[in-house]
Amino acid sequence: MACGRMKVLCVVGARPNFMKAAPVIEALRRWPLIHTMLVHTGQHYDRLMFQLFFEELGLPKPDLDLQVGSGSHGEQTEEIMIRLEPVLKREQPDLVVVFGDVNSTVAAALCSSKLGIKVAHVEAGLRSFDRTMPEELNRVVTDHLSDYLFTTEPSARKNLIREGVPEEKIFFVGNVMVDTLVKHRERARAHRYRDILGLELPYGILTLHRPTNVDAPNTLIEILEAVQEIAEQLPIVFPCHPRTRQKLEQLNVMHLQGLNGQYTQDRKGGLMVIDPLGYLEFLSLMDEASLVLTDSGGIQEETTVLGIPCLTLRDNTERPVTVEQGMNVLVGPCRKRILEAARKALTGGRLESRLPDLWDGKAADRIASIIVHSIDTPSLGNV
Repeated sequence: MACGRMKVLCVVGARPNFMKAAPVIEALRRWPLIHTMLVHTGQHYDRLMFQLFFEELGLPKPDLDLQVGSGSHGEQTEEIMIRLEPVLKREQPDLVVVFGDVNSTVAAALCSSKLGIKVAHVEAGLRSFDRTMPEELNRVVTDHLSDYLFTTEPSARKNLIREGVPEEKIFFVGNVMVDTLVKHRERARAHRYRDILGLELPYGILTLHRPTNVDAPNTLIEILEAVQEIAEQLPIVFPCHPRTRQKLEQLNVMHLQGLNGQYTQDRKGGLMVIDPLGYLEFLSLMDEASLVLTDSGGIQEETTVLGIPCLTLRDNTERPVTVEQGMNVLVGPCRKRILEAARKALTGGRLESRLPDLWDGKAADRIASIIVHSIDTPSLGNV
């Protein structure tokens, strides 16, 4: 620990990490005797996945960019560890903070733990109980390597206790994704991205990226056919992940209505496929949506806060609070279930959303306070 300061190294690597890390880094930097470093692994590296998000969220420029790039799960995890280990040895941080469940998360946790460096996991304890999901394996391994487990909802604590994690390591702090949403919601509204697209109310949104949905041709087509049927009555905007677009092209289904870019909105509806959006653009669009269809975990949380009906195109969720207290419905990739749930949501046959405990925009402040007061350091003062 140099010059009496605690050194905290935050590791990010993919788009979901950026929204979670931004408020935590901001909160940590309000403590004058904490030196916070940011390392970007480069797991997501194009402008929409990286630079634009850093600009919009006010994230500081990374102290280091490992520039790992793409690869299989094993290749990517290995390369992150190879490039991160000398950084950790050189910087000797007192704590490494990791976020979410991407390959960068588990790689940084494993590398730090092997070097005897304490690890804090933001968004710990979430479980889908589906071991075919790479993210589920990343969550489990990261949690069992971590010294500080910051949870977003009650189910997470129960999962960790059941797995034998000591209770004194677990801290219920709320949801840092909500911190970011609360902070930027008004800025997002000012974007009025719906007007830029020429959309009229009401409309829906589709996001689709998980391998179980995208890599199985029959599954992907069944989802799209259901969405197109909904789009006959409700315009649907589809910010298409590059990997998803590639799969659509490989399947030669770009001729399907709306997938070839030949979109013309009329009062009956339509499907609009667009390029991926930045955080503020997407939040602006989602804030006014009447329905969201997604296989993203983070969007399940954001729609809960915004009070928007969400149809999750999965049979499980690691975020059960969004089903219990929000408007999230698990419909899987099943055409019949998608259409039935969409019809119910759009005719008002649903419960009102209730905001989960501690989803109040202050989770990052709780995390920073716990870090400061839990690690043996010289007297640290908050500004």
